[in-house]
Amino acid sequence: MSEHRIKGIGVSEGIRFGKAFIYGAPAVEAAYPQRIEPEQVEAELERLEQAKRQSAAELNAIIAKTEAKLGKDKTAIIEGQLSFLDDPAFYGDIRGQIKRKQASAEQAVQTVLAQLSALFEKMNNAYVKERIHDVKDVADRLMSHLQQVFYPDLASITEPVILVAEDLTPSVTVQLDRSIVLGFVTRVGGETTHTAILSRSLGIPAVVGTGAAFEQLSHGEELILDGTEGVIVLNADQATRSEYEGRQQEEQSAAVKLEKYRLLPAQTEDGKLIELAVNVGMPEEMREGLVDEAHGTGLFRTEFLFMNADSFPDEEKQFAVYKQLAEAWKGKPIVIRTLDIGGDKELSYWDLPHEDNPFLGNRAIRLCLNERELFRTQLRAIVRASAFGTVKIMFPMISSMQEFRAAKQLTLEIMDELKEQAIAFDEKLEIGIMAEVPSVIQLADRFAKEVDFFSIGTNDLVQYTLAVDRMNEKVAHLYDYFHPAVIRSIRSLILAAHKEGKWVGMCGKMAGDPLAAPLLLGMELDEWSMDAASLAKQKFTLSRLNVQDSAKLLSVVLDLDTAEEVRQHIKAFHASKFSD
Repeated sequence: MSEHRIKGIGVSEGIRFGKAFIYGAPAVEAAYPQRIEPEQVEAELERLEQAKRQSAAELNAIIAKTEAKLGKDKTAIIEGQLSFLDDPAFYGDIRGQIKRKQASAEQAVQTVLAQLSALFEKMNNAYVKERIHDVKDVADRLMSHLQQVFYPDLASITEPVILVAEDLTPSVTVQLDRSIVLGFVTRVGGETTHTAILSRSLGIPAVVGTGAAFEQLSHGEELILDGTEGVIVLNADQATRSEYEGRQQEEQSAAVKLEKYRLLPAQTEDGKLIELAVNVGMPEEMREGLVDEAHGTGLFRTEFLFMNADSFPDEEKQFAVYKQLAEAWKGKPIVIRTLDIGGDKELSYWDLPHEDNPFLGNRAIRLCLNERELFRTQLRAIVRASAFGTVKIMFPMISSMQEFRAAKQLTLEIMDELKEQAIAFDEKLEIGIMAEVPSVIQLADRFAKEVDFFSIGTNDLVQYTLAVDRMNEKVAHLYDYFHPAVIRSIRSLILAAHKEGKWVGMCGKMAGDPLAAPLLLGMELDEWSMDAASLAKQKFTLSRLNVQDSAKLLSVVLDLDTAEEVRQHIKAFHASKFSD
């Protein structure tokens, strides 16, 4: 076959060579009889029992491996699947189909699965309805042993592969073993989905959003994954392989070059120290040594704690996570963002009403202010954790002063409550907001008098400033943080904040983009928070920049009309600084 390329969205840089591992595909259903003769029933039951034993052994192995690597609390989903093998409503009914109706074992599994699927579909509770996926997973596993065909799951990966999947949940992504999962490809997804964010944070090259072309990928096929350009190469000829091998060597040389910057402070060539922090969503992202590489956590996304649970985490469970984070950073600042659910982020156990335009609807702080007990529980956990480190609270999606004042008032009430209960907390705990809605930019001078800090969320700020749906591939080319309107918005916010003596951070992708570094330096951004994988690269970039030249570049850029003009000027500036 000739060489072929699939185009997707490159969301995490890096070039990898490896065999495709198709994850989550159902077992191949070879032909099987629907009925058996009465005298075959006992043998058929024994064949089913053998498939059950094999399935149980696999699930127990996965549980042991997960517990050893991630802890006991991460095994609940697999333990739930294991329990189906002894559930009378599942396994008992499969046996009943064989004994009473002389169905073949395969037919019995499929019949019971279809019955349960119809039953779950009628349920109103979204969490319970979602459990049918666990039932189907167990049924597919039984089928694979009955038919003696390969059933792909992460636990069966024993050699380096490129993972290929319809989609990956954040909880699966964070469990990927980087020693054998070289990279991943998905059919759906975009640059700002949480799976994409996690892949960058974990340093796993990834291409998402390959669409219908995804169907061309086969299990075991040799692939070249280019996470930088968003390309998958199939059946690469020798010239292409040589080209990518050369590029991979360049990447490895660059990585060696950057290694010496990993533990150095972020400092410009004229000696200005810059606070580089990291974005974190799960404790598993806290790799060894990270605390020594970064100034702190500029964004802790608490929604992952909720998204990876089976029900709302209570105060004690949240407190344990926030406390662990605060202690891990040993006094360095951590900014904890309160629950940012809604828009593209949902909870499987919370059936929120449908909204025609969820990104402009009941999400983030709006939802929290409407669900006071949920919000109160989280705020108590965060405020209590402030006794164990330098914790700061940040409210997302603030669009009005009333929202900020209501959220802050509730926080102050909780502080009074904790004081009466003699529970320790940091009474100087800072309270700030995400700057991601144009109304906050317009009222920045007013907000700056009341907040302790701002953190610019460029992903949403670009979306709302330019009226571009960041999940819509048809308008993706319009989504650009180098648009002059976005740059002017960031600049005006920083000026207004500094006038009141308040600091400004940035926790969107722009903060970790070397191309954006001279603009942010020229604007005097105080804290730059990014994926951990971007830290060393941004330190290297800053070491070649100085404040005066960056300020001159900014003054030129502020007078330009289009994103393309801005990009060309910055590229020319970079070329003059990085000619070697």
